[in-house]
Amino acid sequence: MSVLIQVTGANKSYGEQVLLDDAEFTMHEGMKIGFVGRNGAGKSTLLRVMLGEEELDSGQVQLNSRLRVGYLRQHDPFLPQESALDFLIRDSGQPDWKCGEVAGRFEIKGAYLNGPVRSLSGGWQTRVKLAALLLHEPTLLLLDEPTNFLDLRTQILLEHFLRSFKEACLIVSHDRHFLKATCDQTLDLSRGKLTLYPGQVDAFLTYQEERLEHDRRVNATVISKQQQLQKFIDKNKARASTATQARSKSKQLEKLQTIDVVADLPTANIRAPRVKPRGGPAVRCEDLAIGYPDHQVAADIRLEIEHGQRVAIVGDNGQGKTTLLRSLVGSLEPKAGNVRWGHGCEIGVYAQHVYTSLPEKFTVLEFLEREALPGTTNQEILAQAGALLFRGEAVDKKVRVLSGGERARLCLAGLMLGNSNILVLDEPGNHLDVETIESLAEALIQYEGTVIFTSHDRHFMKRIATSIIEVGRGTARTYAGDYDAYLYYINQEIEDGRRLEAGPNTSPTDRKAPKLAQPVEQVDERKLRKELSNLEKKIARLDDEKRAKESQLMTESNPAAAMRLHEEATKLKGELAELEIRWLELQELLGYNY
Repeated sequence: MSVLIQVTGANKSYGEQVLLDDAEFTMHEGMKIGFVGRNGAGKSTLLRVMLGEEELDSGQVQLNSRLRVGYLRQHDPFLPQESALDFLIRDSGQPDWKCGEVAGRFEIKGAYLNGPVRSLSGGWQTRVKLAALLLHEPTLLLLDEPTNFLDLRTQILLEHFLRSFKEACLIVSHDRHFLKATCDQTLDLSRGKLTLYPGQVDAFLTYQEERLEHDRRVNATVISKQQQLQKFIDKNKARASTATQARSKSKQLEKLQTIDVVADLPTANIRAPRVKPRGGPAVRCEDLAIGYPDHQVAADIRLEIEHGQRVAIVGDNGQGKTTLLRSLVGSLEPKAGNVRWGHGCEIGVYAQHVYTSLPEKFTVLEFLEREALPGTTNQEILAQAGALLFRGEAVDKKVRVLSGGERARLCLAGLMLGNSNILVLDEPGNHLDVETIESLAEALIQYEGTVIFTSHDRHFMKRIATSIIEVGRGTARTYAGDYDAYLYYINQEIEDGRRLEAGPNTSPTDRKAPKLAQPVEQVDERKLRKELSNLEKKIARLDDEKRAKESQLMTESNPAAAMRLHEEATKLKGELAELEIRWLELQELLGYNY
């Protein structure tokens, strides 16, 4: 495979902050790489260097002469009154039939294709940009946080597109589900170094944890042995009869070396407000209509949320998820009906209209001290600040100099220091890295209050949500299934191409569940026994292979080789699990009882 991009000896700093430190990385044709690292590590900076928008302090970025880079634009490239088709023709120079064919891959048809592109929602405009990207026939796609603010349907369409895309992709994202669905390798940027791992992001994160734990165990053994040798040397070096032995032990001691374990990066440890659990309804919506002075978004809303639930608000962009949240917390007056909160509800809100109105004269620390409960120690406040990436001198920054992302994180930190027994969160993970999102998820799972939230992060949604409210078709209602069921129906609509036939606002709850497969005919018992015998032999063989891989993993020092071994062992575990399920089925069919 030809080399598309080669980074050698790359160095890049902003003041005292080192982003790239003699970093190296090679990308070949067809590679699908998920690019991960902490916030501020330098991922977006490296992408800008690859695009020629920034320069390295030293080092080289060599690009293949045939490289055509496609970059998902964040700005609005559309002309007034221009249709999506007009834009695609103008932007790509391709004929209308070709533009229409590619647009169809993203369900851009009919009025969506021929109507004014500026009248489309942000999610649909992103689809148009993705179609334009494909029409330029790039050999490498660079995507920086492509799922931020995309609704679920557009995310899944993007996944389908990337899986079918034959060329290379380098994707920066904190969305583990998205990276797992689209990338088979992982590039990590940590402490200025780039490391490419031959596996998906989940396997990489597991490998990181296992490798660190392995190195710590090895070091503990080495240190114990060093102490024993040093004790013997100190005791025997002065005696003529044992001096020779002491010198021999000294040589052994010199050979014993610990593995250089880099100190852990600061990890978020978010603590949700400590509240007493409550029962009964937290909030009721009765004949609620929501919207704005000039238009209504949804009506006939009848909902009830119980204390202790973690309710995910789902639906396509533009259908009214944020409008519903704003109506629930009272920042937007209902157009009809009412919202009734239970007695003693203390509501904490994380939303854009809140974090854009923070007191600008305060420092980060002063704001958090104001938000914290009486009696909260300074150490606890600083710990919560650090969990949301405000560390060291950052706590003395004035709010007025904070970026939008920093203000959002500050608002979340203040919220967690309060005493709210109801948390209403609108896209809380958009400005957080993978580790911090995991910490927030864990905090919300342990939280004994009520959570009402929106998110485009499917991994986060699946971990948190205990119930679903769907917004669409001009109303909002409790969804009968769980989040996995909702994902299933969205995928089915896309795969079956039924979206536009049913209309842009058709709800998955209106779909009929697929028919279950009919039972298979009874199989001959002799064939079942033969299959069972062969299965048991295969299970034994694969189990031996897995144990051998795991044994090699414990002694392998090369990170890339260790990652390959970990991937192979994980694959074998998956195969064994499937075979064991079939083994149990055969046992049941044959009437064995164990």
